[in-house]
Amino acid sequence: MQEITYDDVAKIDVRIGRVVAAELVPETDKLIKCTVDFGDMGIRTIVSGIAQWKRPEDIIGKQLPYVLNLVPKVLRGIESQGMLLAARDTDGLALLFPERDVCIGTPLR
Repeated sequence: MQEITYDDVAKIDVRIGRVVAAELVPETDKLIKCTVDFGDMGIRTIVSGIAQWKRPEDIIGKQLPYVLNLVPKVLRGIESQGMLLAARDTDGLALLFPERDVCIGTPLR
């Protein structure tokens, strides 16, 4: 494991967004394209490789943490404007949720 400094961590902008729409990316078995609302920060399209474990309808309406200050990346012709944070172990994928509803766009500290 590579150690990083506090300043390295402080550069990462992680915020809670609410998934308002989700669909499988055609011709893939791993990707889900999500429309995610971040309140005052706007709505973003984020593509996540979670379709092996989650269905689009499972995540619509959920509040989830996303890294927002990544350079956008094009996946299967779709520009992804962030990255979902989730835990993965031998049993599959576990989504991370706030313990209560928070304002969308709330930063994680």
